[in-house]
Amino acid sequence: MSTQIFPSKGSTPLDLVKNLKISIALNVFQPSLKLEIEESQPTTSPTGLLFLNKKTDFQLFEPNAIAKYLSATSKTGSNDVFAPNKAIDLIEEKELSTLSDITLLKIEELKISSYFKDLNASDISQILLFSTLYPFISGLKDTESIPTWFKDFSELKEISNGIKLALSVTKIERVKEENTNKINVKPNCSVIKPTSKIVPKENERNILITSALPYVNNVPHLGNIVGSVLSADIYARFCKNRNYNTLFVCGTDEYGTATETKALEEHITPRELCDKYNKIHSDVYKWFDIGFDYFGRTTTEKQTEIAQDIFLKLNANDYLESQVMKQLYCPVHNGFLADRYVEGECPKCQYEDARGDQCDKCGALLNPFELVKPRCKLDGSSPIPKESKHVFLSLNKLEPELKEWVLEASTKGKWSKNSKTITNSWLKEGLNPRCITRDLVWGTPVPLEEFKDKVLYVWFDATIGYVSITANYTDDWQKWWKNPEHVQLYQFMGKDNVPFHTVVFPATQIGTRENWTKLYHLNTTEYLQYEGGKFSKSRGVGVFGNNARDTGVSPDVWRYYLASVRPETQDSQFSWAEFVSKNNSELLANVGNLVNRLVKFVNAKYNGVVPSYDVSKCPNFKTTEEDLNKLLKTYIEDMESVHLRRGLETAMFISSRGNLFLQDNKLDNSLYNDSPEKSDAVIAIGLNIIYLVASIFAPYMPGTAKQIYEILNVPDLRIPNKFDLWIQPGHCIGKAQYLFKRIDEKKIDEWRVAYGGQQKK
Repeated sequence: MSTQIFPSKGSTPLDLVKNLKISIALNVFQPSLKLEIEESQPTTSPTGLLFLNKKTDFQLFEPNAIAKYLSATSKTGSNDVFAPNKAIDLIEEKELSTLSDITLLKIEELKISSYFKDLNASDISQILLFSTLYPFISGLKDTESIPTWFKDFSELKEISNGIKLALSVTKIERVKEENTNKINVKPNCSVIKPTSKIVPKENERNILITSALPYVNNVPHLGNIVGSVLSADIYARFCKNRNYNTLFVCGTDEYGTATETKALEEHITPRELCDKYNKIHSDVYKWFDIGFDYFGRTTTEKQTEIAQDIFLKLNANDYLESQVMKQLYCPVHNGFLADRYVEGECPKCQYEDARGDQCDKCGALLNPFELVKPRCKLDGSSPIPKESKHVFLSLNKLEPELKEWVLEASTKGKWSKNSKTITNSWLKEGLNPRCITRDLVWGTPVPLEEFKDKVLYVWFDATIGYVSITANYTDDWQKWWKNPEHVQLYQFMGKDNVPFHTVVFPATQIGTRENWTKLYHLNTTEYLQYEGGKFSKSRGVGVFGNNARDTGVSPDVWRYYLASVRPETQDSQFSWAEFVSKNNSELLANVGNLVNRLVKFVNAKYNGVVPSYDVSKCPNFKTTEEDLNKLLKTYIEDMESVHLRRGLETAMFISSRGNLFLQDNKLDNSLYNDSPEKSDAVIAIGLNIIYLVASIFAPYMPGTAKQIYEILNVPDLRIPNKFDLWIQPGHCIGKAQYLFKRIDEKKIDEWRVAYGGQQKK
């Protein structure tokens, strides 16, 4: 008789159960027979099988039957193995097909000892029951809960040798128990999350981040979002994921003529209008996963207190003066017009829709009286000039110190090119006193008796909002705002907001003669255009914050796309075709493919458990490591210099390098079967590449990063300086999840119609 035994080549606990039954029975009943391990199993043997007398094609396939046959044909076994047996009936009734099912067996309810009178290695029923339970009982952390019979049986010499034989031919080394969530990751590699209010710390890098305060009377469109809050959020998340001590604040800008006028339009009070739109803004940013540490507003007691204190210090230091000025007044709705509510032709470039403070086309700074054919934005009527006495900030007196500060700060903080250009154009023309009060009710009251019926001009008041919002977040706000030696201030905005942050606000700070934290790095964007034109809420053209949510596409896809077209050096275009293409060909095909391919393989072949591995078994590891470290260095340089669009491109290169690593090593069943040690190393290295990918994409796609961390069952990874093997052997990962969904290209035309001027306003 010729005999061959082929062990199961799987890696699940059930594969181990099959091999245990055969190897223990073989060791107990037929020790003279040898277990043959063939590299290529017969196609008729999908699991552990026993082949007997090939000439007569006598074959047994089922492990229970094989073990019984070995017992029945041996001298020490029993011939009645096929007779009814309660223990065997239990096994054949309870033995299930998946790990999740088999772990439903409640060990304490089996009453194992009741099935057997004595401990007997030659009892086939004991062998089969022991083998069935072994992968799940042997891994219990609470050894006291392991049945005495099970412990004693495993220590019998024949059984112990059979276990060793089964383990030697079964790839699985550790069984993942139900509800086990074992984490084995290198220490000190995770993101440190604050447990209390964030305040500056000694001997740490303290970064204060603001994004331009969105005006409260509108719904932000994609250009607004990418130009300020999203850009600031990406950088803030980068800093926090580098474990820099970082505070990110923003809020709605709520005072001014525009609010009063909009409230009149909607027949509500200014406060009701601010409450309404503050919530709209807050909801939009929450949906976009903007991670403010505090999102506030300017209509607070802290704002009044701090703004009036700054005003009075400027007055005491002789940096305020009064002048009678002409203002445009609308005789139709009987109100003075804020500069932005006067429109007309730009005298420099002839753009027809220039505002009273600035031309959006050529960037020229204007006053309303310079406009050709000025008109009231609200009703189109021709405004008339009226005189009124106002308070002016004496920028001319502060100009020398301001110039010196701008030169130093713009160089040291590496301001973006357009922010330096705009600031220098103001300084080149020379600074004149600038009006900082208005004839309104809705605003911060001027704290001087002579001007008690006026309020502070919104552009003087709004930048102070950063300070008051911080003060509403923490009573220790001065540790952020009056601590220039230990705090770096990063500010993000569209280019039209630059002069108020590089000239007016810093001059205000200088004029108080207090030790303010002033701007360190200014990061500005050009304009994002919509499909070749401009966003227009009134005409229903373009995607606004609530529209993005309505498409059903995840916030992370929107964040990724907007960051990829961020208008850093010139205007850029939003394109539906490009939006869909980037989702399908970049996110889905690159990042999604990398994660799903590897995670599914590890779950299928390794039961989700990271094996012991030796990187030397993967010959191209060093090259891969060098490439990853070069890309990672570039990524960090991109992000530190706030080149966010470039940083995203580098992050995608790192993901592509991960895909190339799997491709070069031909990760498939053949690698697993033919080169197990290399397979172990490849999947371990690959999982760590995915861990790195989650870390570097976290600033851009926090939801996706969180999902990858959940899949890998790991803590958030601090953005590292170098690639490492953080995930260790024995670590358990979770199941695969779909990170992205394919977008049907038919949606392109559908969305173009919906947001090209046809949607509801």
